[in-house]
Amino acid sequence: MSTSARPEVTDEALMIRYQRGDGTAFAQLVRRHQSPLYNFAYRQLGGATQAAEDVVQDAFVRVVQNAADFKHEARFTTWLYTIARNLCIDQMRKRALRRHPSLDEARGDAQGDGDGNGPTLGEQTADNRANVERDAGGTEIKQRIAKAVEGLPDDQREVFLMRELANLPFKEIAEITGVPENTVKSRMRYALERLQDALSEYEEYARALR
Repeated sequence: MSTSARPEVTDEALMIRYQRGDGTAFAQLVRRHQSPLYNFAYRQLGGATQAAEDVVQDAFVRVVQNAADFKHEARFTTWLYTIARNLCIDQMRKRALRRHPSLDEARGDAQGDGDGNGPTLGEQTADNRANVERDAGGTEIKQRIAKAVEGLPDDQREVFLMRELANLPFKEIAEITGVPENTVKSRMRYALERLQDALSEYEEYARALR
């Protein structure tokens, strides 16, 4: 006799438990969202490792500080990514005052965690599952994808990242960004068109991998 899988506790239910004093519920929320949130911040900030880590840490700190304000009918991910998005905007404003490092430069010195011999943006992968390459050409493609994503206009890039990395629905992205859902869909479409153009030379290679 087969047994059905136990349904996963929703983010909102975990948040309610945390509001009632269950610290393990918050720990579960962190485990569930830490990686996709970092991936979003990392790509949104152009591969700035330390800045992305700061965004994630600050976002969860703000969740703790404002836990009492969370409404039970609200979506936790909408709240969390709204916080993270605002933190990313703050980081980008600060970085705009400094010269943006080359994507091909080693990131060690830029982030203050090495001697400049660290991996480049293309060599870094925010998600460890993406580390295995099918052949030597994979690294070059990842570099081109990273550059193409970073080259998107800010509004298109954040929609693309929320959709592709955080797997958020368009309606939720619209709430986070404060624009109509149709505008979000248009931004996603334009982002995909730009990425297709930027990576058109790899179309044949991509087909070969399927």
